[in-house]
This record gives sequence, C-alpha cells and structure tokens, in this order.
Amino acid sequence: MANQTPQYEEDLKRRIQNVLEKAEIAQKKQEVAELEKQTYDAEFWKDNVRAARVSKRISNLKGEAEDLELLQLYFEENALREAKPLLKKYETLMFLSGPHDKKDAIFEIHAGQGGTEAMDWTHMLFRMYTRYFELKGWEWDEVDRVPGEEAGIKSTTINVSAPYAYGYLHAEAGTHRLVRQSPFNADKLRQTSFALVEVLPVVEDAAVEVRDDDLEWQFFRSGGSGGQNVNKVSTAVRLIHTPTNTVVTSQSERYQGANRETALKLLKAKLWRVEEERRNKEVSGMKGDSYASWGRQIRSYVLHPYKLIKDLRSGYETTQVDAVLGGDLDGYIEAYLKWHKDELEKNKKS
Repeated sequence: MANQTPQYEEDLKRRIQNVLEKAEIAQKKQEVAELEKQTYDAEFWKDNVRAARVSKRISNLKGEAEDLELLQLYFEENALREAKPLLKKYETLMFLSGPHDKKDAIFEIHAGQGGTEAMDWTHMLFRMYTRYFELKGWEWDEVDRVPGEEAGIKSTTINVSAPYAYGYLHAEAGTHRLVRQSPFNADKLRQTSFALVEVLPVVEDAAVEVRDDDLEWQFFRSGGSGGQNVNKVSTAVRLIHTPTNTVVTSQSERYQGANRETALKLLKAKLWRVEEERRNKEVSGMKGDSYASWGRQIRSYVLHPYKLIKDLRSGYETTQVDAVLGGDLDGYIEAYLKWHKDELEKNKKS
C-alpha cells in the first residue's frame, strides 16, 4: 500500500469490516451443510432438475464463503492491496439484494426501427454483451435468433447462467441509442439507431403456474447452431401461451426435448414479468422501472462526430468506446447499481 495515506488505509479497513459484518459467512456455511445433507439421500438424485439446482447453489455458496474467508485473512494480516479486488466484488454484491438478483437471466436484444442499421447495431450489442459474459467467466447460450435480411440481427435470446446474473444484467434493460457514420451508405451520413434490451430472471416452477391446457406446442426445423441434425428433423420448438398470446422459441439444442425445456423456462419468465407488471400497477407509487421499454432510453453511444458513451441514469461516461464495445461494462453496471440504490433511498424518504 505504498503512497497511500493512513486515512485511505483506515477507510479501506472500514469498508472491509462493513462487508464482513454483512456477509453472514456462518449462515452460508450452515446452508451448505443443510443442502449437502439432502444430497446423501438416493431419492434426491431422481429429480434431475432439483438436483442440478441444489448442486449449483452449494457450489456458489462455497465459493462465496471461501472468498469472504480470504478477505477476512487479508484484513487480519493487513494485506489491503490484495484485499481490494474481493472488496470491490462484494461491495457490488451488497447492492444486489432483490428477491431475484441471485438468479440466472434471460437476456434479449431487439432491433428498433431503422432497417439494416438497427439490425447491425443489435449485432454489435450481441457481440459486446457476449464478450462481457466471457470476461466474467459466465456460461451463456443463444437459444433463439432472428437474423436480419441483409445484415445483423432482428432479435436474439440468450440464457445466461451465473451467480447474480440477473442482478447485474437488469442494469442493462432499456433502449440503447447509437449515433455513427453509416457503413451502409455511400455518403457515410450520420445515422441514429436504436435497440431494446430486455432482461428477465429464471424463475422457479412455483413462482408461475402454467396449465398444460393453455399451451400450444409447434415444432419445426431449426436454422440455428446445434449440428447437422437440427436441419433434418423438427428439433426447434415454438411455444404459445394461449390466454396471453405469449410466444417463445427455442432452437439451439440438438434435441427437441431440450428445446422444449428451454422454451418452457422462457415462457415462465415472460409470464412472471406480466404478473409483476400487473402487481406494480396495483401498488401506489410503483412504476415498474425494472423492465425495458422503447420509451426508456438508458444509454447513448456516440461514435461520430466525437466518441462518448454515456449512461443517462447514473451519468457515468467514457470516451473509451472500443473497450466498452469489447465488453468492458463493469463501470456502467456498478455506477447504475449505486445510482439505483440512492434513488430507492430517496423514494423512501419522500
């Protein structure tokens, strides 16, 4: 910690203590022990879905407990430089206390008006976000894509599996605006394009009731990835919830059964959102601002005549546009989470 003032070191120690006090390491270990007891029962492994969910939870809790014990050790040994990355990580996680923040996410990008320009912008965002997932070490899988006629993507749906995936990614929900010289125009005129990002949590079966009689299944040949088999047989799935006319599609898996499971997961997430929006409208003062809408522009990406990417909520901005479009999004997401927490505190006081 050379060249750091004593006051800076004291502030760092205070922040570490604050994280450790709120981390509940003992409770995490106890939950691990209780969940591991379940795995000793042979009946436990007969339910593959539940077994996978519990095993993932055990792994995540163990990882968090090990991190926090290491942070505790750094604190006790006054190894503050080594503590800083873990401190930053767990200070950010303290903002993620919502009921669904710890869950996996369903991430969708849709091209707005503007034809090829907008679809190319959607493809740029797809590349930016998938690079972000890879930088974070998250698992992701594109389960559906509607390609553009000439270039780019009309819409894409991605499953993102990681601890706190929804908590981080809901910061990105809303309309993203791009200003640049058009690569599709010989005169290279300045063009404005829009794309919409929607983010949903993967919800448990108990959170959404879906009746079999309300489901209409359709099967077709996939045009997506998954090997030669997907183009020879009807592996792709389109699922329609007839009461709400909600439609989801999954075609990335090689087998129809896997695509059926994915489609049902997507449908439950969308029905959960419908129900949450209904509840929000019934509660005075709630605006339901955690959902994306075309009227909610959240970030502006200006590549011409100058370079600047600015979040319109937190005010966070940078001129390092190549780094951001290459997946360097932590600054924007962390700034949003802090801003959102402050906004919630203001609303409580008012």
